[in-house]
Amino acid sequence: MADAAPPGPSDGRWNHNVAYHDVLLSALPDGCRRALDVGCGDGVLTRALAARAEHVVGIDVDPALAERARAETAEMDNVEIVTGDVVGAELEPGSFDAVLAVATLHHLDLERGLGRLADLVAPGGVLGIVGLARSRSLWDVAHDGVGAVASRVQRRRHGWWEHSAVIVDPTRSYTDVLKAATLLLPGCRYRRHVLFRYSLVWTRPT
Repeated sequence: MADAAPPGPSDGRWNHNVAYHDVLLSALPDGCRRALDVGCGDGVLTRALAARAEHVVGIDVDPALAERARAETAEMDNVEIVTGDVVGAELEPGSFDAVLAVATLHHLDLERGLGRLADLVAPGGVLGIVGLARSRSLWDVAHDGVGAVASRVQRRRHGWWEHSAVIVDPTRSYTDVLKAATLLLPGCRYRRHVLFRYSLVWTRPT
């Protein structure tokens, strides 16, 4: 299912990723204690997450981006920024009530990345992903045409904030993502969004 219109800017900044932060923030479990922002980049989502969780860990493989996230959250005493690769980092399995990732999964091997992120979620916790995928079907192409129009409208309304992360084009299709998520995350909720993004929300069984 595709949404009709994305939300407005977060903290005065807007782009195709920021537009869907609220999709993940609204999925946080009640009483969220520990949360992980995977591929935290400039720290915009980390900052928003810190207002909703007791303790937040942001992780990014790029040292320069991790440093930007530290600066973005410097006044928040419940935020810890880690430099490293989430797949190999020493993060305790099942130790986070929420694991969120925006525009990060396509930087990882799809199946291995999904498995690793799911493994970090505590029982009853939530995995939330906003991601990019490659358009391969006629439906994808038609959907992208609608997205191009919507993007122009939203840019005029909100402006455009350019993030600092390295841009990598996705290689796996939306169908690939849906198939992998269905297999590895039974019961997950998948949505195709208008601005060239999809979202996955999965609650780990208790």
